[in-house]
Amino acid sequence: MAEVTLEVTRRDRTGKEIAKKLRRDGRVPAVVYGGHREPVAISVDRKSVSELIQKSEHGIRSIFLLKMADSDQQRHAMIKELTIDPISRRMKHIDFVRVVMDEVVRVTVPVHITGTAIGVKEGGLLDFQVRELHVECLPNAIPDSIDVDVTSLAHHDYVRIKDLKLPEGVKVLDDSERVVVGVTHAKAEAAEPVAEGAAAVAEPEVIKKGKPEEEKK
Repeated sequence: MAEVTLEVTRRDRTGKEIAKKLRRDGRVPAVVYGGHREPVAISVDRKSVSELIQKSEHGIRSIFLLKMADSDQQRHAMIKELTIDPISRRMKHIDFVRVVMDEVVRVTVPVHITGTAIGVKEGGLLDFQVRELHVECLPNAIPDSIDVDVTSLAHHDYVRIKDLKLPEGVKVLDDSERVVVGVTHAKAEAAEPVAEGAAAVAEPEVIKKGKPEEEKK
């Protein structure tokens, strides 16, 4: 994975009002942490970091070489969290985490489906259950995605994590028996008729509720 150079500026003062002023001036407040060192408050040019993410082959998963303005300090880092304003859709805050190029890191990588399953062509439905994986590898070995070819899947065929073909040096940390993707019937089979006098019992629908992530102020 190629590194992307980004100039950053140290923030001597922090706080909500300082952050607002930075944003008005076209900059994004950020923090660099990890690597057994104290966090450092910085800011980056919004246009520059946005262009680098868009133009880089690896996008938001790029390894950044952060160069401190007016000094010879530099450090490799990755974006750990990027907060976007829900109205303006502009970056509000970036968390960078320091990385050492010869030490393994743990990151989340998306799963990418390729091909059209045989079972889908025959009327089945693709059941895509795991859309991202937690992996461990060296920083320069982080894949953009884990690809899964579903072309050969027929009805009731499944691909589990243990079946995945992983890039060299990449280890998945999730349960190896977990189903990633499979093919199911498009329609549920007709239920057997209920015996006369027997009450039909419907299973309750389970609704999974999730608490939205809190955005940085």
